[in-house]
Amino acid sequence: MYPLSRRAFLGSAAALSAAATIGMPRIARAAEYELKYANNLPLSHPLNIRAQQAAERVAAETKGQVEIKIFPNNQLGGDTDMLAQVRSGGVTFFTPSALVIATLVPVAAINAVGFAFADYDQVWKAMDGPVGTLVRNAIAKSGLYAFEKMWDNGFRQNTTSNRPITTAKDMDGLKIRVPVSPLSISMFKALGAAPTSLQFSEVYSSLQTRIVDAQENPLPIIQVAKLYEVQKYCSLSNHIWDGYWFIANGRAWRELPADLQKVVSGAINDAGLAQRGDIKKLNENVQSDLESKGLTFNKVDPASFRQKLRDNGFYTEWKGRFGDEAWALLEGAVGKL
Repeated sequence: MYPLSRRAFLGSAAALSAAATIGMPRIARAAEYELKYANNLPLSHPLNIRAQQAAERVAAETKGQVEIKIFPNNQLGGDTDMLAQVRSGGVTFFTPSALVIATLVPVAAINAVGFAFADYDQVWKAMDGPVGTLVRNAIAKSGLYAFEKMWDNGFRQNTTSNRPITTAKDMDGLKIRVPVSPLSISMFKALGAAPTSLQFSEVYSSLQTRIVDAQENPLPIIQVAKLYEVQKYCSLSNHIWDGYWFIANGRAWRELPADLQKVVSGAINDAGLAQRGDIKKLNENVQSDLESKGLTFNKVDPASFRQKLRDNGFYTEWKGRFGDEAWALLEGAVGKL
């Protein structure tokens, strides 16, 4: 065995080192603040696309001081699990729909009052205005921080495997999956259906095995979750508008220096506004795509549904639950219910 000269040794070591790093990620200096963000949507959904852009912007503007790691598609559990984790600090950020966070902050469900919003002008008038401020203040009292701009989930539509829904009468006895939400359960019971609360991660399998015959979600969710594979009809009811609150663990947020809070807030709120535009464009094309995959669409007249909710005391009950102040703010944006 021949001894290596120092020059030869260093050359061999350098070559070995170079070979070992081929195809491996560069090891950067660890971020001072590593923030975990969890959600329930596939990577292909505009929410995750825009969240990734926000994370990249934060990393760039803080020069790597803040890193946001994204855990999509229920990687860290269902909605209930993720809500518990953001409360405990196990994750920093979570984007629950208003219906999900309402299990902790009941007034957060006010945007999901059945057949309240006629269009997006009314939605953003309320949620970027006094209704949204009321809800954010209530979320803060629970120990969480809610960013100013809601992200769009969209108007929810009914899909079924056994019959189309055209009038409120068609809801009678319908076995339908709804979110874990007292408001959703109350609304569908008032419409005569038989609602079952299930985590979103359980929706596809429950429809496939006929535990339930129907579900309700915005069209982009129906598309990305491939629910058209286990449903035949889609009734364009627009019965609820729902959005995502981008929330943070309150303690973790307060521990972030003010200058970094400003960067993160700016990136997340701007991404939320961009995501609203994405959902609008997506909705313009998604129906034709779903029709090509076998889903049959029909429109409904909301009047019979709204009247049935009035007759069965739904609006009166929830005005009492939300309180006069919250209800007045909602009606200020949408008119008398």
